[in-house]
Amino acid sequence: MPHRPYVSETAIRAAALMAVFAVGACDTQIMHQDPASPWAPGVDTRKQAEDGLVVGHRLMDAGEYELALDAFTRAGLEHGLTAEVLSSMGSANLGLGRLGQAETLLRRATKAAPDWPEALNNLGVVLMERGKTPEATQILRRAYALDNGESDAIRDNLRRALENLENSAHSDPQNESRNDYTLMRQGGGSYRIGKVP
Repeated sequence: MPHRPYVSETAIRAAALMAVFAVGACDTQIMHQDPASPWAPGVDTRKQAEDGLVVGHRLMDAGEYELALDAFTRAGLEHGLTAEVLSSMGSANLGLGRLGQAETLLRRATKAAPDWPEALNNLGVVLMERGKTPEATQILRRAYALDNGESDAIRDNLRRALENLENSAHSDPQNESRNDYTLMRQGGGSYRIGKVP
């Protein structure tokens, strides 16, 4: 049986400490690597992470609703389920066509912030898409009043809701086709309903 040399505990600790320093040196090298290098740079763990709400809104603007929903969910863990987080999550679900989830989240957002026109507008859009036109009309009127008529999206949605309400009084609801309309994203995180081209 071969004789194994004795290694002291101090030698083991010193080797471990050298390994830690070597990894730290590699990390520093990665962060300050040559721009001509073909390798991707490492992650700078010393920097503050971007706010999930900011990331989510950028993803919404890019039409990446699923990724935006993930970012808003992370923001909810950081900020709590504020009206802004709930409205953002509801808007992402609206973009994904998950109208039931969007309605639930937007109702919670408008309950938390009853005077926020964008959240009311998006809730009105969801309700219109779900065929709840009378309630959508009331909510969109309130959003329009709170916004002082400044938002084109809210005005257009209210006009569409009033037209639908008037038409439903004169026609058979079973013959109504709601496939003539589509959701169109506007600036500021609000939606409007437009005709399919």
